[in-house]
Amino acid sequence: MSNPLKSLLKYMRCSVAVLSTTVVLSADSLPDPDGQPADMSKPVQVYILLGQSNMLGAGQVQPGKKGPEGSLVHAVKEKGLYPYLVDDDGDWTVRQDIRNVRVMGSGLGGMRLFNNEWMTIKGGKIGPEFGIGHHLGHASDAPVMILKSCIGNRALGWDLLPPGSEGYEFTDSMGVTWVHPGYKGSPERWQKGTEPKQINWYAGMQYDGDISRVKQVLNELDKYYPGAKEYEVAGFFWWQGDRDSRSEALSSRYEQNLVHLIKQLRKDFSAPEAKFVCATLGQTSKADTGNGKKLLDAMFAVDGDSGKYPEFKGNVATVYSHPLSKGGSSGGHYNGHAETYMNVGEAMGRAMVKLLSAQ
Repeated sequence: MSNPLKSLLKYMRCSVAVLSTTVVLSADSLPDPDGQPADMSKPVQVYILLGQSNMLGAGQVQPGKKGPEGSLVHAVKEKGLYPYLVDDDGDWTVRQDIRNVRVMGSGLGGMRLFNNEWMTIKGGKIGPEFGIGHHLGHASDAPVMILKSCIGNRALGWDLLPPGSEGYEFTDSMGVTWVHPGYKGSPERWQKGTEPKQINWYAGMQYDGDISRVKQVLNELDKYYPGAKEYEVAGFFWWQGDRDSRSEALSSRYEQNLVHLIKQLRKDFSAPEAKFVCATLGQTSKADTGNGKKLLDAMFAVDGDSGKYPEFKGNVATVYSHPLSKGGSSGGHYNGHAETYMNVGEAMGRAMVKLLSAQ
């Protein structure tokens, strides 16, 4: 079969939804990457991905013991989804304009490097970075770096608490009042009236470590983006909340902490104009109640279109992940369903591109 015919058939596989007389092309209609390098006369546009285990990524690439459904291979090669991920020969495409960099460490521990290559599918699992990266790469001719620094099981209200955060008291449903520390305080909490016993961890230790590792990468820019001499931190992506949703206190504080996180990240990277996109937990719907709903409401509140925080207008966006999820929950990594990670990533990428185009 000729390459032009292959390309035509591939294009026809792109998802099309017909509603009355309106035809809507899905995000799958992104074209294949052209294989060309970026315009290296421009600074590298750095997008920093932060959060916990689902930002880290648990989407299965290959079919597992339960069968092919839920794997990326099945989604792309059998269902025709995300066709920009494969070329006409069925091989994974490689973007020569986007560097995919992933580092990880616990607290202030050393940095482990997991990815440092042109964006392509490799390894056994994926996160939202591929949907994010392809949208950003398609929208810009500047070099792009997707820089992920996170680890699982971390709370915004404790491990990831940003510098400057203040402590507070919280009375739980049993009538017990607990003291929660501010940044660099320890332990995670203690009952009011008792003496706190410090542990080998402090509020914000994971934030400090994650940010330090990002800066370590950026201080050696050409090691991670060959030929690059300058960079700009253009945006942040945040997918997190499972750990906070398990705490009555932390979930009640989530909005305040999220607002402070956005402002502190911009300050730490001297990037006051950097955009911020967050995604809600996939299992939580607008009709839900409880701790998960507190997080959902907090994320919707910081969206610039909500009007609650005028300074976030046009530069902060929230993606509602519930309609994009293929089942499961954040605590169970959405059953490893690759389409959940791709769908959320694509939505976050589109949201960022919209914010960038409006500036």
